[in-house]
Amino acid sequence: MIYILPFLSVILGYAAALVLKPENKKSLKLLLAFSGAFLLSLTVMHLLPEVYESSLHAHENHMHGHSHNRPVGIYIMAGIVFQIILEYFSKGAEHGHVHIHGYKHLQKMPWLLFFSLCVHALLEGMPVSHHHDMAWGIAIHHFPIAIILTAFFVNSGLDRAAIMLFMLAFAAMTPLGTLLSGELRFISDYYTEISAVVVGILFHISSTIIFESSEGHKFNLAKLLVIILGVVIAYFM
Repeated sequence: MIYILPFLSVILGYAAALVLKPENKKSLKLLLAFSGAFLLSLTVMHLLPEVYESSLHAHENHMHGHSHNRPVGIYIMAGIVFQIILEYFSKGAEHGHVHIHGYKHLQKMPWLLFFSLCVHALLEGMPVSHHHDMAWGIAIHHFPIAIILTAFFVNSGLDRAAIMLFMLAFAAMTPLGTLLSGELRFISDYYTEISAVVVGILFHISSTIIFESSEGHKFNLAKLLVIILGVVIAYFM
C-alpha cells in the first residue's frame, strides 16, 4: 500500500486532468490548501518528532546538553535551501504553481523541470519506508499537483506521449525512494539525516502551498476550514 498510494495518486490526477479538464481554479486551490495542511501536519506531528528522537538515541552516548539537536536542525535547514534551489529549475511545480512564462509553447520535454521534480519526489519517498502514514500525505499532495501539471502541459502543446511518460516517471519516483530506503544499507545508515532533509523540503513545500492558495492574502473561510480539516485528519492518523 505504501508503494501503490503515491503512484496511484499521480495516475489518477493525470487521468482526471485529461478526462474532466478541470477549469474551476477555486476548487483546485482548496484541494491544494487541504493537501498542504495535511502534509505539514503529518510532518510536524509524526515525522519531525521521530527524526529528533532517532537523533537523540544515536548521540546520547557521545553528546550532552542541547548540542545533540544541532545536526538535525542543520539538515532540516539544508532541506529547505535544497528545495529552494530545486524550484529555480522546476518553476514551482512541486506546489502547483507553475510559472507559465518559464515554459511557453513546449515543443520538447522540459528536462530541468523533469529532473528537479523526480529528485523531489524520490526524496519524499524515503521516510515512507519507516513512517507509513507519510504515504497518505504524499499521495494527497501529489494528486492536485498531477492535475495542474497535466493540464499545463496539454495547454502548452507538449506531445501527449511525452506527457504520459513524464507523469509515469514522476509517479514512480516516490515508491522508488521508499524501496531504496528500505533496501540500501547506505540510505538506512543515514536515515535520520536524510529524513531531516526531507522534513525541511516538506516544510517549505507545504507552507508555500498554504500561502499560495490564497487570493491576495485575503481571509477565506473555505480555505481556513479545509486547512483545519487537514490538521484534524493528520492528528488522528
